[in-house]
Amino acid sequence: MAKILIAENELALREFIARGLEQRSHKVTMAQDGADALERLKKGKFDLLLTDIDMPIMDGIALALAAGRDYPKMKIIIMSGHEHQIERAHGLNDLVYRVVSKPFTIAGICAVVDDVLAKKKSKST
Repeated sequence: MAKILIAENELALREFIARGLEQRSHKVTMAQDGADALERLKKGKFDLLLTDIDMPIMDGIALALAAGRDYPKMKIIIMSGHEHQIERAHGLNDLVYRVVSKPFTIAGICAVVDDVLAKKKSKST
């Protein structure tokens, strides 16, 4: 079981992912944007951050940079439905374990999460 923080501004998608991960016995906390996620990171220890790129207040790239700086042992997965946003994330190879394109199935995102959680700090993906 891992402690996972999901940062996603779209409520239905956030809850969809959370339900799938909880069914696999993970403990999930949800945040509605990057600023909310940073506050939640300060209050608890997480094994993994799953964040969308395109969010109000603080986007997923800024969140990943802050989280990577402050919580270097936490693994990070970035997701986006916009190709131009995904291009921005590829510059974070030393920080982000995986970049996932939307749309995805619940089985697909859970498989990515399981794979990333099983990886060592070398981040070889």
